[in-house]
Amino acid sequence: MPDLGPLYAAYLSLTFALVITPGATTAVVVRNTLATGWRGGVWAAVGAAAGNSSHALAAGLGLALVLARLPLLFTALKVAGGVYLLWLAVLSARRLLQHRALPSSAAILATGDPTQAHHAWREGLSVNLLNPAIATFYLVVVPSFVPTPDPAGHYAWLATTHVGMAFVVHTTWALALERLRHLLAHRTARLVMEAITAVALGVLAARVLWTALFGAAGL
Repeated sequence: MPDLGPLYAAYLSLTFALVITPGATTAVVVRNTLATGWRGGVWAAVGAAAGNSSHALAAGLGLALVLARLPLLFTALKVAGGVYLLWLAVLSARRLLQHRALPSSAAILATGDPTQAHHAWREGLSVNLLNPAIATFYLVVVPSFVPTPDPAGHYAWLATTHVGMAFVVHTTWALALERLRHLLAHRTARLVMEAITAVALGVLAARVLWTALFGAAGL
């Protein structure tokens, strides 16, 4: 474990502010929790953690050098992420327009269908793998908190901190929504939540695509 000094404290503060702010991953966790209960939300959080870990590993292995030489590759990542978010928004909007409310969590959980868990995990993984903000975080932000000279394992510790903190926050979202499940028993309430999710994903998709095509990426 590295020295837990002021630099690490600053990193903790920044990381917590980033992971607590609702974003694309939060929307996917919420969407799966509403559709399949807390298990779906937690599996989406597990997939998101796997996506974060993949970005951390890639950055640690020198992906930053590759992207520095091939900036179009990073732009392609941003566009792919935006398109994926847009696709999720379209799926929610189509369900809404067809007046198909999200099914009851209890009804789905009673079936014990393992494909639901796999679907939630895959969505969590995909949304983070294609999230340019996370790639930027590991390529730009994390290295700025590594002291000079670089202590052995310091980058890995910072990455683990982010992955763990994000997983706890996303799991908390899933469990909190499960506690409110009785409020979503009515079809109208579930349609409203579907509409909110669709709008949130659409706005995030537009922001990612705009920064990819017309401006600098932001966290």
